[in-house]
Amino acid sequence: MDSDDQFVQGRRRFVGAVASGIAAGTAATAAGGALAQGQPPAPPAGRKPPPNYAKPPFQKQRQEWPGLAGKMTPRPDHGETSYRGSGRLNGRKALITGGDSGIGRAAAIAYAREGADVAISYLAAEEPDAREVADLIKAAGRKAVLLPGDIRDEAFCKKLVDDAVRLLGGLDILVSNAAKQHTVESILDLTTAQFDWTMKTNLYANFWIAKAAVAQMKPGSAIIVTASVQAYDPSPNLLDYAQTKAAQVAFTKALAQQVAEKGIRVNAVAPGPVWTPLQVTGGQTPEGLEKFGADTPMKRPGQPAELASVYVTLAADDASYTTGQVYGVAGGRGNP
Repeated sequence: MDSDDQFVQGRRRFVGAVASGIAAGTAATAAGGALAQGQPPAPPAGRKPPPNYAKPPFQKQRQEWPGLAGKMTPRPDHGETSYRGSGRLNGRKALITGGDSGIGRAAAIAYAREGADVAISYLAAEEPDAREVADLIKAAGRKAVLLPGDIRDEAFCKKLVDDAVRLLGGLDILVSNAAKQHTVESILDLTTAQFDWTMKTNLYANFWIAKAAVAQMKPGSAIIVTASVQAYDPSPNLLDYAQTKAAQVAFTKALAQQVAEKGIRVNAVAPGPVWTPLQVTGGQTPEGLEKFGADTPMKRPGQPAELASVYVTLAADDASYTTGQVYGVAGGRGNP
């Protein structure tokens, strides 16, 4: 190529670059003008619009405990088609209680797509949902371990952790998420049997499983507890449930200090109203379910998929200086 041709091609590249810069500047100016006039700029090319999630009123529906996500209307979004991983949890081993549906399912999907092998615990009646989660984990190229059983039993909780460690080849992340919630309007109607069920599921199991996990975890591991907005803004009809969630916050903060020297981080997530089977199995009254989430500034309940990235962040190594914290995700309601 002679010098004249080189000059011409070089000039073309220069002009192209200048033209691209002018185009970009024009777009930025247009966006700035739109903002100045109170109009939001167009989303960047390739960016999807925000999801248009369902708002109340919801249809009346009821399922027997523990319920199935696949039978809810509308069906919850756990990130099945939307979550995209970026390798933030490559090679990690995670155990998630209540991982068949709701927030636990969203965390399981996200963890697998971020490169982690995942074990989930659930009740035997939730097997259809659990099988769906296992298929999604495997589709992400990761190992799925299904561990059904009742976490109200101490022996099962110890076995749960032991089995997860054995079948996964270790344990780096524990998400203590399974919970029991049942609305009762008056303390006079709150039975000892229900109170005991709630305490065993939400507190005893949380303690038993975390205790077994700490004994197996190495430095760099993380424990994440699913607390609730109920710890800070309790509803009168959730007397037993709200107590357990407040206790979980204290548990998180105390345990974080205990195990910091071991290199284990402990944090909690405090969701607001989230559309999960917990709500259609007695967590809300039929009337409350119809308007579920309407009292938040966003005027709707959250979807499990909207919490997945929080669980990823708290488990990832780049949160290495975060422990003893409570991360609120409640659509603008009273959280820490």
